Amino acid sequence: MKKSIYSILRGTFLVSEDSFKNWRVILFISVLAIIMIASSHSADKKVYEIARLNNEVKELRSELYDGRTRLMQLKMESSVVKKMKEKGLAPSVIPPTKIIVKPQN
Repeated sequence: MKKSIYSILRGTFLVSEDSFKNWRVILFISVLAIIMIASSHSADKKVYEIARLNNEVKELRSELYDGRTRLMQLKMESSVVKKMKEKGLAPSVIPPTKIIVKPQN
C-alpha cells in the first residue's frame, strides 16, 4: 500500500514497463471529464437561453394586455363620440328606420 502511494506521488507508474494500461485509463478518464465539462457548459447555455426567452415572453404578454386595454378604451362609444366631435361629426338624434323589401311575384 505504501509502495503504490509512493509510486503515484513520484509518477513512476507512468514510466514503468506496464504503463500502457495506466495511460489508457488516464486518457479515458480525461476524455470523460472533457465530455462532462462540455455537457455542463451546454446545459448552462440552455438555462440562460430559457430564462431570456421567458423574460421576452413576459414582456410580450405585457404589451399584449396593454394593447388590448387601449383597444377596449378606443372602442367604447364615449371615446368614439369624443373623437368624432373633434372632427365635427355627431351621433344621429333620429333613430334609423327599418326597410323591408317584399319579394315580387
